[in-house]
Amino acid sequence: MARCTVAAAEEILDQQFPVLDKGFVRLVDYMGSDDRIVQAARVSYGKGTKTARQDAGLIDYLLRNGHTSPFEQVVFTFHAKMPVFVARQWIRHRTARLNEVSARYSVMADEFYVPELADVSVQSTDNKQGRRDEPMSPEEAQIIRDSIEAVNQKAYADYGKMLEAGTARELARVVLPVSMYTEWYWQIDLHNLFHFLRLRLDAHAQREIRAYAEVMRDLARRVCPAAFASFDRHLAGGVRFSSEEMEALRSMLDGEDHGLEGRDAQRFEAKITQGRQL
Repeated sequence: MARCTVAAAEEILDQQFPVLDKGFVRLVDYMGSDDRIVQAARVSYGKGTKTARQDAGLIDYLLRNGHTSPFEQVVFTFHAKMPVFVARQWIRHRTARLNEVSARYSVMADEFYVPELADVSVQSTDNKQGRRDEPMSPEEAQIIRDSIEAVNQKAYADYGKMLEAGTARELARVVLPVSMYTEWYWQIDLHNLFHFLRLRLDAHAQREIRAYAEVMRDLARRVCPAAFASFDRHLAGGVRFSSEEMEALRSMLDGEDHGLEGRDAQRFEAKITQGRQL
């Protein structure tokens, strides 16, 4: 059977799409499409004659009901360049295959991430792992940016001196900060890409990795538009409730108070607000 191709994906294949100040993402290759998902789902009784609307309905049914294996038939290979601290968050998604540039073999480039003024903010008071949405004043943010740039320049200068002195690359690299850019090839199937995107597109994810997730979503959508329409509807645009929260919803529908307290109440009310916004 001939390799499946999608015209919209072929148009952007191997093109670099910029992310942050010096990074990028490009779709290197893909295997499968919406058609492959449908073929895999119908393999037990043959493809038959179906319309595009019926195929989209089947894909939506599969995703809505957690039938994930047909989505694993679609595979993407991305080439990405990102700061090391983004890569270390990214690599927690262990259901992909990757090959990263090695500072043991290569001399790393003088490329470091420096946030824009609008992205410099103070620590959030209600999110221990994130920043506030409101940026610092331009004057305060500039001081932070200048400090980051100074640290980057000093670290790379020391790195260069170590290399010039004959220090092994695998030792010299230890002075390089996590703002340094790295690159890798990253291959993942659609089911696990959906999981990655659901987490990394969330408002609670770090702003920098969200920027990469947004570009990857837009590139992968060109390969599987129907699957991503269902992803938007059920995963990215959906809200999940626990059994206790479902009981709270029933109480509210009966005109009563939801009955939750403390952080449970806060989380539940945040989901209600999110659902209204959707």
